Amino acid sequence: MKSANGSDGKLVDFPDLPRLPKGSLGGAGLVIALVFLALVVLNSYYQIDSFEKGVVLRFGKYSGTTDPGPNFKIPFIDSVIKVPVERQLKEEFGFRTDKAAQRSTYKKEGFENESLMLTGDLNIADVEWVVQYRIEDAYKYLFAVRDVGETIRSVAEAEMRGVVGDLGFNEVIKTRRHDIEEQVGERLQLILNSYDAGVDIKLVQLQDVHPPNPVKDSFEEVNRALQEMEQAINEALQERNRIIFKAEGQAKERIAQAEGFKVERINRALGDTERFQLLLSEYRKAPQVTRQRLYLEAMQEVMPRIGSKLVVDDSVEGLTPLLDFGDSSGSKAMIGAAAQGGGQ
Repeated sequence: MKSANGSDGKLVDFPDLPRLPKGSLGGAGLVIALVFLALVVLNSYYQIDSFEKGVVLRFGKYSGTTDPGPNFKIPFIDSVIKVPVERQLKEEFGFRTDKAAQRSTYKKEGFENESLMLTGDLNIADVEWVVQYRIEDAYKYLFAVRDVGETIRSVAEAEMRGVVGDLGFNEVIKTRRHDIEEQVGERLQLILNSYDAGVDIKLVQLQDVHPPNPVKDSFEEVNRALQEMEQAINEALQERNRIIFKAEGQAKERIAQAEGFKVERINRALGDTERFQLLLSEYRKAPQVTRQRLYLEAMQEVMPRIGSKLVVDDSVEGLTPLLDFGDSSGSKAMIGAAAQGGGQ
């Protein structure tokens, strides 16, 4: 028991403190040293994945960038921020992905202010789109702009509204979607480059472009009517073309037949003329012989067409009552002698 003078001059007794056993202080120091060493080792080592880069800060100031793999830093002094430079990041407008899977689900309620836009012809379009980008420079991404994601959202929305405001409603809904994507992507990249944000815009894609929900049904009904009208017009044009092609084919066929008939008649006339000229030439050489030959050729052509034939001499008289002219075929005939016929 120890005593000492108090503030009032009286003696104050203090209880004796327990004493540590010999050697116990040295064991505790060893344990503390081992724990401190383990903390130093654990705080010195860090691993960077293959899709990342590490930005090292020393006392809060940029010190360097490390590549994927095992790395070391000064414990309790350096800190490391891992930046996913090889991953493709995205910002969604007008909707949010609720659950990403093979069949993803999306949430659209509450994001109408991002997607409702005024077109150049003073109509309203509901435009939902996605911006995909990749971090090119980890240092610029962290320190050049305060919040790169929010900056991308603000600039992309402003540029999309500007492009949509220069186009008509039908152009935004149907015909100019690819042009809109390209223009917004180019403008967005130029602005981010001027900010030195360290990102590369990979894709601007329109997901769904449609009229606002209150008029969506009426718009689709009008579209169906227009499609039916276009279908009827196309069917009428197809039928017209079929009839025209058929008529043109028939006209060409008849013209070709007429041309063939004309050529045939001309050739036949030329042949008959040439044959007549040859006959005339032969007739002038031997008129009697030529006349006889023509007569025989004519008889050779006519006689096979007659059914019954009766040849009599021209000197026979009184034969007519004996001939039967009542044949139903009417094919019997009486022909004079060849010499008499040839002399006529």
